[in-house]
Amino acid sequence: MNSKITWYGHAALLIETGGYRVLVDPYLKGNPAASISPEQVQADFILVTHGHGDHIGDTIEIAQRTGALVICNAEISKWLSSRGIKTHAQHLGGGYRHPFGYLKLTLAVHGSGLPDGSYGGNPAGLLLTTLEGKKIYMAGDTGLFGDMRLIGEEGIDLAVLPIGDNYTMGPADALKALKMLQPEHVVPIHYSTFDVIRQDAAVWAKQVEQETNVTVHLLCPGESLTL
Repeated sequence: MNSKITWYGHAALLIETGGYRVLVDPYLKGNPAASISPEQVQADFILVTHGHGDHIGDTIEIAQRTGALVICNAEISKWLSSRGIKTHAQHLGGGYRHPFGYLKLTLAVHGSGLPDGSYGGNPAGLLLTTLEGKKIYMAGDTGLFGDMRLIGEEGIDLAVLPIGDNYTMGPADALKALKMLQPEHVVPIHYSTFDVIRQDAAVWAKQVEQETNVTVHLLCPGESLTL
C-alpha cells in the first residue's frame, strides 16, 4: 500500500496512509494559497508542529467537526484540551506508535506562541514512519541545524522543507539541509504565500538536482505525491 501526500498550500498537508487521513498544520481559512476550505477537509488525525496561527490554523474547527485526534506538544495539547478537543501530547525526541504509523517529534529552531498569546511550548518537526515503512520528515518551521544529519541517518524517503526565508530556512539553507538529510525526494513548502516569503522554487529545484541526488517535487496547492 502506498502513502499519498497532498499539499494544500503554505504548510498544510494531508497524508493518506494505512487507510487513515492525517492532516498537518491546517492553516486554510485566511490562507491565500489554500486549495481547500476547513469545511471540506477530512481528517482522522491532525498533527500540529507549533502554535503560530499559520500552522495551528483551523485545527479547532476541523477537530470539532471530524472528531479527529490532535497530536502536538504538551503545551498545545493542554490549550486545545481546555477547548474540548481530543489530544495526544508528545514532546521533542519522543515517539509513539499511532494507528497510522510511528510518529516522533524532532527539534525545530523556531518559536511557538499561540494565537491568543499563550505559551505554546517548543516547536517541533515530525518524523513519521508509515505502516508501509516509508519515512517522511516534515521539518516544520525551522532554521538550519546540524542535527539534521542524525535525522538523515534514519533513511528518509521524503523530506518536506520550508524554503521561504525570513521566518524559516531560505533556499540556500534548505539546500544545505538536503545535503545532511539525503532523502530520496523533497517537497518544498512555506514559500510564496505572502510577499515576504516569495521564492522562485523552480530555480531552487534546479540547483538541488545539480548538487544532490534528491528528486524535487514542485507541487501546486491541491496536488499530490504518492510514495
